[in-house]
Amino acid sequence: MSTKLYTYPIKSLRETPISEAVVTKHGFFYDRRFMILKVHREDDNTRRYENMHLAFFPEMVLFSTDITFPSDDGTEAGKVHVTFNPPDGGSPRTLDIPLVPDVSSLDTLKVVMHSSPTDAHNMGANYNDWFSACFGYDAVLAYLGENLRPVLMTGPSKGEPNGSWLSSITSLLGSTPEETEAITFADCAPFLVVSETSLKDVSARLPDGEQMDITKFRPNVIVEGAESKWEEDFWAEIMLGDVKLDAVQNCVRCQSINIDYSTGKPGKNEAGKVFKLMQKDRRVDSGHQYSPVFGRYCFLKPGDDHKRVAVGDEVKVLRRNSEHTVFGKLFTGM
Repeated sequence: MSTKLYTYPIKSLRETPISEAVVTKHGFFYDRRFMILKVHREDDNTRRYENMHLAFFPEMVLFSTDITFPSDDGTEAGKVHVTFNPPDGGSPRTLDIPLVPDVSSLDTLKVVMHSSPTDAHNMGANYNDWFSACFGYDAVLAYLGENLRPVLMTGPSKGEPNGSWLSSITSLLGSTPEETEAITFADCAPFLVVSETSLKDVSARLPDGEQMDITKFRPNVIVEGAESKWEEDFWAEIMLGDVKLDAVQNCVRCQSINIDYSTGKPGKNEAGKVFKLMQKDRRVDSGHQYSPVFGRYCFLKPGDDHKRVAVGDEVKVLRRNSEHTVFGKLFTGM
């Protein structure tokens, strides 16, 4: 059964819990349609933009998000509510962002994630200045809008000696590249599914009384009821409600799981060593021998676009792999 669903309206900020969602081949509606870029001023006074990923900007966890969805009759537009919680205990700051902004007057900028380029819209001074004041350095809020990124992540899947990650996926899904080649500001795939049973094994590595925060793994779907820990490593196809997902790759982890969400800095206690603790036995993807695995990246099955899923939906494993899949390249910054 699915116990929690999450969407991330602004990449690398905190999760937004939702009770139900519409699925698309690019993920949940409104998932990772915004991202933040750090502004660097070069010697010639030109600007260079750096993608802000959680692994490199841990202070991003100090921003929580919530969504007001558009009204059914279309009379009220939706909003993303952002709250910045200063680690020094200062008063929170809040900002509302249109869920679907009017981009007609916005400047365009280029964003390249993992060699995958796209155009995005610069949301302008009202929003950029707010984030800059919170971070303490110049930042830009970018909106993806009608644009998407091509999936260009290279490397063999399931151990083939040649070929691209995309071609392997499309072969597994039985779909054409045009149907799967686009993605939002999500790193690698539209959906990430994790298991509570495996989470218990991670928590068991911590001192008595401490529990690993599952949101640090940045899931879209959390499921309970797996009979054994880490069995999801071998899931190849699952059904969530009446929606089918192809589980095509492992999610290899980075140091972001060590972040203390109360301070926005690397954790100092045992929870700040989770990456190392998991390295002991969770380096199960031979494509990344130093990276522990937690969760499965999933793509929507063709024909299930715009169906709905909800917390409490039954989860079935329809197909399993006989061995671990192999991911060809590591992308950090969930």
